Amino acid sequence: MGAEPPPDVVHRIVHERIAWICTLRRDGSPHVTPIWFVFRDPTWWIGSSERNVKVRNVEADARVSIALEGGLHPVVAEGKAAVRRSDFPADVVAEFASKYDGWDVLEEWAGFGARVLLEVPTSRWLLAGTAQ
Repeated sequence: MGAEPPPDVVHRIVHERIAWICTLRRDGSPHVTPIWFVFRDPTWWIGSSERNVKVRNVEADARVSIALEGGLHPVVAEGKAAVRRSDFPADVVAEFASKYDGWDVLEEWAGFGARVLLEVPTSRWLLAGTAQ
């Protein structure tokens, strides 16, 4: 695993509400989409539905990049995502509700299939708050 990010970066990751995930389509082209997430150092937890493109992409190729918004102090991490279809950690579910004003990360959205969590342990920090 890469070096731990500085405390100010961890603070941003914990408190910011939106990040962007880049997954790879079967043809290798990138798919970038905004996400709601919680961060339990060193793991990113991302709420989704089983029929979402990002979930299908992760099932075919687990490599992902995650970036916070804002380019003045960029934060970009890499990891390999796993799709969790059950056994959702209760503390992660509770943290989603706290962070996103009572949102139930496990509530199904009509037409999108069962809820899943993407679990992404950080394997490398590409940028940790410093533009290059």
